[in-house]
Amino acid sequence: MEMIEIGQLAKKASQQLAQLTEEQTNEVLRAIASQLEKDAETILAANAQDMEQAEKDGIEASVQDRMLLTEDRLADMIDAVREIAKLPTPIGNVLTETTHAQGMSIEKTVVPLGVVAMIYEARPNVTVDAAALTFKTNNAVILRGSSSVLKTNMAMINSIQRALTAQQVDEHAIQLLTNTSYEFADQLLTLNDYVDVIIPRGGQGLIQNVVKKATVPVIETGAGNCHLFIDEEAKPNMALDIALNAKLQRTSVCNAIETILLHEKFDASPLLAELQKRNVRIYADDADLQGEGVQPVAGWDTEFLNESVRLKRVASVEEAIEHINRYGTKHSEAIVTENTAHANQFLQSVDASTVYHNVSTRFTDGFEFGFGAEIGISTQKLHARGPMGLDALTSTKYIVRGNGQTRG
Repeated sequence: MEMIEIGQLAKKASQQLAQLTEEQTNEVLRAIASQLEKDAETILAANAQDMEQAEKDGIEASVQDRMLLTEDRLADMIDAVREIAKLPTPIGNVLTETTHAQGMSIEKTVVPLGVVAMIYEARPNVTVDAAALTFKTNNAVILRGSSSVLKTNMAMINSIQRALTAQQVDEHAIQLLTNTSYEFADQLLTLNDYVDVIIPRGGQGLIQNVVKKATVPVIETGAGNCHLFIDEEAKPNMALDIALNAKLQRTSVCNAIETILLHEKFDASPLLAELQKRNVRIYADDADLQGEGVQPVAGWDTEFLNESVRLKRVASVEEAIEHINRYGTKHSEAIVTENTAHANQFLQSVDASTVYHNVSTRFTDGFEFGFGAEIGISTQKLHARGPMGLDALTSTKYIVRGNGQTRG
């Protein structure tokens, strides 16, 4: 199918979706969840084929972890669809209502964006999350995932489209590009007549390619070069627990930390010992942080997405903030301290979508924030910022009602 035809079909489907009631939308989402459940064996088998090929192709372990579907991961994805169905829709909400001097009412209401395009890497959960979130907000979606998980994505979309058809909804409301060539994807970036917004989700290279080439408006999600600053007034046990969780709970995700900034008066020896015990690759230039196995820092802007971490000494909260604002990707940043003034200074001055005080950065996630799932984590300031749920997939429309008013 040509790209323009895909766009036309999505646009047509979006017009049907705009007419669905909230209950109809929720019924379809429940049907999608049930169909995915019925087709679980087929989906997992498709993923096993993708994983076998990934092993043959020598795809790195951190990427394979993002590609992998297990029974538990698939069950969590299905549960997320059901949770999204339970959420109140923002569509149709009246944000403001005023009465003009001539008597007509002016309502600012929430409406769908129309057609959303998603370009993303590796993670098959994005396929289901994006499909459910866009459908909940009455948007059609065009999905372009990685060739490395094409079989998995096709199996899931086939399942989803069967559910749509059974519910008498246009199956083109949720489409997957099976042509995963870069040239074909680039055509999507300029499909202004049919696509209302593009959301790239993946590595910095993918995101910047979309930002540079797109004529369709882009909501930019960012890479996660995230930091943890351990202040001199941090509780040592808390700092250790948060550092290990933020780095190692799952290393291949964008909200895992890549650099730990340590106040020069904080005793780092327990942290160093624990990182070495867990076979973490440590990079540090400060003399007291060096030792057996510690390598010099090659740069401060790398997103490792593996069991690697940089350590750096700083003299103050101001120096930590300066470092983060210089090298961070405006994603998720954290401070551990019992000093309220230092915490507030950090929270107010660090330029990031999400900032934390005495909390692991691993919570930057739409599900953890109560959104059911997320379409991505925006690191820009327009039109959305941070984990994006249903509200980020909407726009507004003014509805004016009167009885014959004309302007003199």
